[in-house]
Amino acid sequence: MQRRTLAGSAIVALALALGPDAFAQDAAVESARTWHGHHEQIEQFIRDADVLDMEEIGVGVTNPSRADLAPGGPIDRIAFKPLRPGNYNGHFESYTSEIAAYELDKLLGLGMTPPTVEKRIAHEVGAAVMWVSPARSFKDFGGPPPPPTREIARWNIQLIRAKMFHNLIYNKDPNLGNWLVDPAWNLILIDNSRAFTSGDNMVHELNRVDRDLWERFLALDEDLLENTLGDWLRGGAIRSILKRRDEMAKIVQELVDEHGESHVFVRYVLPATSGVTP
Repeated sequence: MQRRTLAGSAIVALALALGPDAFAQDAAVESARTWHGHHEQIEQFIRDADVLDMEEIGVGVTNPSRADLAPGGPIDRIAFKPLRPGNYNGHFESYTSEIAAYELDKLLGLGMTPPTVEKRIAHEVGAAVMWVSPARSFKDFGGPPPPPTREIARWNIQLIRAKMFHNLIYNKDPNLGNWLVDPAWNLILIDNSRAFTSGDNMVHELNRVDRDLWERFLALDEDLLENTLGDWLRGGAIRSILKRRDEMAKIVQELVDEHGESHVFVRYVLPATSGVTP
């Protein structure tokens, strides 16, 4: 099955072409990023909660399941991916990559990857991912959705950060079904089972760089990554993260040399009265 992917500046171009009313049907502005400030609580609940029932989702090449959890906790549903490390349809995938992506997201303060932990359900062990709702995928929209005027700056920064993150973890599967947006115009990234293999090619073209996130990239070292991701990634995968970061640094410097720092580096500053999470 052919996959529709996000490439280069096509994200913004298509968004502008689609028009301003992609979420006009949503009367209430509701954020799906309810895990912010509640990471540990949600992680522990996912680990401990009883599963009431499961069913196949019916989308995605890795055939994840949807599981309803016992009531009374901060969430009521997860996606479950018991992907043992191995090759699937010509790609190396692993449930541990899902967990590593979430842990690295937390370390970087990105806030785009929903809580993901290891969980045993019956005889299978896999990645249990908080079910994100309400949200729609870029695929549902027929392409990247255009934000309302008030959200354009924050939306563009989120797109830049997401592409930087995918380049760092080498997520070679950035298809439209894996990029979600909620009614509050928060960008959410799911399905990282193909990430963290070796390679230093850029998944997305770099032309703008979020300065704050880039400084966090530069602060990464092998000890820090080993302490954070060592339970989920092998040493070679951790070194590959740093190798890709260093390759990104070369590209960033070339862009700065050609265009100047003010053209390459961007930073989003929240309006004082916005009440929105950056």
